[in-house]
Amino acid sequence: MDEPDTAAILPGDVLDAAPTDDQLSDTLGHKEEAGEPTSSSVRPPFPCCLPVSVEPVMFLSMFSLALQAPLSTQYLWDRISEDLGYNGSKRSECGNSSMPPDPLQKEVETLTAHWNLYISLGGFSVGLLVVPLLGSWSDLAGRRPVLIFPNLGMALQAVVYLVVMYLKLPVVYFLVGRLLSGLSGDFNAILAGCFAYVADTSDRRSRTFRVAVLEACLGLSGMLASIIGGQWRRAQGYINPFWLVLATNLASALYAYLFVRESVPQVPTARLFSTHHHKAVWHLYSTGGSSNESGGGFHRCKLWLYTLCFFVVVTVHFGSRELYVLYELSSPLCWGSELIGFGSAALNLAYLSSLLGLKIMQCCLEDSWVALVGLASNIIGLIVFSVADTTELMFTGYGLSFLFMASTPVFRSKLSKLVDPSEQGALFASVACVESLCFLVGSGVFNSLYPATLHFMKGFPFLFAAIILLIPVGIIGTLQYLDQRRNHGDSTVS
Repeated sequence: MDEPDTAAILPGDVLDAAPTDDQLSDTLGHKEEAGEPTSSSVRPPFPCCLPVSVEPVMFLSMFSLALQAPLSTQYLWDRISEDLGYNGSKRSECGNSSMPPDPLQKEVETLTAHWNLYISLGGFSVGLLVVPLLGSWSDLAGRRPVLIFPNLGMALQAVVYLVVMYLKLPVVYFLVGRLLSGLSGDFNAILAGCFAYVADTSDRRSRTFRVAVLEACLGLSGMLASIIGGQWRRAQGYINPFWLVLATNLASALYAYLFVRESVPQVPTARLFSTHHHKAVWHLYSTGGSSNESGGGFHRCKLWLYTLCFFVVVTVHFGSRELYVLYELSSPLCWGSELIGFGSAALNLAYLSSLLGLKIMQCCLEDSWVALVGLASNIIGLIVFSVADTTELMFTGYGLSFLFMASTPVFRSKLSKLVDPSEQGALFASVACVESLCFLVGSGVFNSLYPATLHFMKGFPFLFAAIILLIPVGIIGTLQYLDQRRNHGDSTVS
């Protein structure tokens, strides 16, 4: 029987983010007793004395991603509009629903959505192979390399984007930069490394909240980047903000190298290019892991079902996120870069409100009910987005989505609790693989669905997203009911 998912969380739990010297010594001691190879290189050149560990890495990496994502879409829009001779942003009838739709605007929207699709598919299809390789490899080589190399790859992507903007090269070169970033693992590898690090250094009692704190870093950095990006692009164009993207990725890699303590013992002979890493991920899901010995088939079933829930929710998050800028740029909203920045900031603010809501709800609700509340907030917000034709209604949708990120920390925590501590690396490698697939499927489905449904309902992709979120709602509710029956049966027998 699984241990309870919820418990009272002490105020000091969040301050235990960085592993102490005693914790690292205990970890190494256990490995040495088990006869496993260890390495003495567990300390960075300048160990950070602050009560943080990988949070700054997550913050800086997400800042660069959130800064460049909407700017890249707007740059594609402007370049394609320039090539086609479209100047819709200055049309007096923009936002006037009585005017007939401009066929040139529809062509710009379609081409921009398709280029977003090609770039996303290129990067994430490569990452789908690389991320699980890096995640499982980090079990042997350590977490720090997985925090450093992807940041360098994202910095290289920013360099390619800057060259395209300076020389006004064809937008197809954006795809080249995206592929280079994907080969290094991209942002998904950083996510895998950070969450695996938190699993290494937390206990079952505090893990859900620790994961939520890490995800809140995503929201805070995304909110700041969205505000800065919109204002900066309006004042100085695209090039200067992308220099900050480059600097931020380099700073994140440098911080990981200089300050992050290693959380797992290192094996100097560990090979990166080995089939063992992919086999370890497959073995976890085919057998249910070592902890499945006492849980039977139901345990393995839960592992698959929670992964399915995570897949559906994250696919909706990232698939719909790519459409917000397109939806807001065009008629009837016709937002400029400033309003787009505020909209992205409102969306990312939900990371912080979800963290606060999760903290409060955990005092009286089990984790499964917290996830259901978060999913309900997400569904309601998407329904409002699907019919939003005014600025006020669009921001209402952002407000109603204030708890939409409360479900993903629960899924990550539940998955982590289903496997043994020795299997955390393989688990988060598989989660990273699923997350890469989420980007791939989300980009493909939503960027294809948006232009295909413009003629009958512009907000249909958001309505479609709300409908498919009913799948994880049903799964979580059913598993919670079955768990309660099992617990009640065990207590009756006792």
